[in-house]
This record gives sequence, structure tokens and C-alpha cells, in this order.
Amino acid sequence: MTQLHPLLDDIFSPAKRAIEEGRIPGASLGVVTRDGERKVITFGNAQTEPHTAPLERHMWFDLASLTKVIFTTHRLLELVRDRSVDLDDTLAKHMPDLRQYDVSAPERALTIRQILAHQTHLPAVEPLYTLGQDPDTLRAYVLQRVWKSGPPVYSDINYILLGILIERLTGQSLADQPLPNGLSFAPPPESSVATERCAWRGRVIKGEVHDENAFALGGAAGHAGLFGTVDGVLDHAQKLLNGGGLPNELMAVMTAPVSGNRALGWEVQQAGWHGGEGHSPRTIGHLGFTGTGLWIDLDRGIGWTLLTNRVHPSRHTDTGIMALRRETGSLVGQLLTQS
Repeated sequence: MTQLHPLLDDIFSPAKRAIEEGRIPGASLGVVTRDGERKVITFGNAQTEPHTAPLERHMWFDLASLTKVIFTTHRLLELVRDRSVDLDDTLAKHMPDLRQYDVSAPERALTIRQILAHQTHLPAVEPLYTLGQDPDTLRAYVLQRVWKSGPPVYSDINYILLGILIERLTGQSLADQPLPNGLSFAPPPESSVATERCAWRGRVIKGEVHDENAFALGGAAGHAGLFGTVDGVLDHAQKLLNGGGLPNELMAVMTAPVSGNRALGWEVQQAGWHGGEGHSPRTIGHLGFTGTGLWIDLDRGIGWTLLTNRVHPSRHTDTGIMALRRETGSLVGQLLTQS
């Protein structure tokens, strides 16, 4: 059983240095073990524009694409566990109106497994929000769009489709899906961490989703929209360390490479990846555009999250976030070898 090392405070030093140098406003770093030992360090500001507010442990971060793994992937695997759906079902089996004007459309043949692992022809992103802000119409557009074919890429469109699928399977909107404490699609704005001064919305974003497409889709989507406190994210990590409430075979499927470094939703450990060095082969991770990340070493029984607001007040600056993540993760790996 992994114990948190007494020198674990040292792993926060790269984030603290980035804050002191003005590259990011603030950060929360949390580490949790399988048996629940937990350490959290929080430093810097939740907001610098139009006024300054200190970052506190209880505050809500826009998790951005961590939505894909903490919510969408996990919710679908729960539905697989409950036999509501099968990973090799096609989308069209459960959404017969998908590309309904062309029964031979390639989207109709895509399986849930392929989409979870980003093994489709769908594009990375499309500015859906420029078409308007009626969520139902935008969902219909996504379902009927003739998508240009291309090689498999990491795709928000994949997960927007999976979000619609979850709504169809459960009969509930994403905003109404049950979530544990510390995770929410509608956090209290007064205790939320600020993200970007949005040119489209004309204000600093706080307590509403940063991702424009998720905002136009109603605030909750399969690719983005989830908010979490550092403890809420660590709770999910600890849950996965203890099996995730899923059968062993489903956990194994979720964490097994499908193509390259892609598993179902998650990325798997590889040389030079964003999670740093020194971790077991059964380490998974994922990033969020706003400056968030979560990594879980399943063999060593430890998970860690680095939550930052690196897009505040603008995404168009070089914060060095990728190097910061790798350095932090490598320090975690070094400390594990000492424990």
C-alpha cells in the first residue's frame, strides 16, 4: 500500500514557481491513495480580473475535457454494466435519427467503443456556437451534419455525440444527471474559479462553462461542462483506484490501449507523456483545456490532480502548462519510488 511521502509538499514547487512568476494565477494540487490518505495544497488567486480573489480549497474549477473521463466515459460504462447498452452497439441502434436522410452514412456505423477511444473519422472541433444558442437545434445539427472524413483525431465531436446518447439512454438531460458531492454542471458562481475574459460573451467567465460549444449546448455537454472541487476530483480518483463501481473486466477494458496511447476515454502512460515519468504501465490520465489534469497509477494505488486556471484572463499566453504538468508528475513518480 502506497503511503504519501513526507516530502510530498515538494511536488507543488513547480506550480508555486509558475504562480510566483505570473504565468498562472493559481493552482490546487491534490494526491490521494487507494485507502483514502489525502493531501491538498492550494496557492495563488482564483481571479485577477476585474478584481483579485484568493484561491481556496473549496472552490470550483471548470474541468473542461476532464468531463470526458470523469463523467461521460464513466457514465457510459455504468450503463454498459447495467446492460442498457453494449460497447459494440452502433450509435444508430440507440439514436435511429442519426444521419436519418442517409441510411448508409458512415456515422451510423460508428460504435460506442470506437467513439470513446477517438477512433472515428470525425473532426477535432467545430465552432457550433457560431450557429446560434438553441441547444435542441444544435443537437439536431450535430446528428444530421455530413461530417468531413479524416484520420482519427482526439475529437470533441465524438463526445458531444456520446453526451446526446447518455441523454437518450437515461431519459435525463446531462444537467439533471446524478453527480456525487464535489462535481456539478452548475456550480455556485461566487465560489467558482475564473477562466477567460471571453471575446464572444464579453465578460470574464466565472461559474459558467468556458467552452463555447458546451455553453451554446446549454452548459452541459459530453465533452465539457463539468466543474469540480479538488476534493471532488480526488474522490473520483479514489473511486477508480478501488474499482470505480465497475466489474473488473470493464475496468480492464477501460484502461487497455486501443490505439497508440488511447484507451476508452483515457490516455495511457507512455514515454514523454503529460503525466511525467516514473509511473507504472497501468497509469492513466487526461487533461482539460482550462488548465486541469487528472492522473491515476492503478498499480501503485495513487492518484493526483493539478487544477489551474491557466486561461485566466486569456488563453492566448504561453503559461508553460505542459511542462508544468510533466514536471509535477515526475516529482510524484520520484517520491513514490522513495516510499
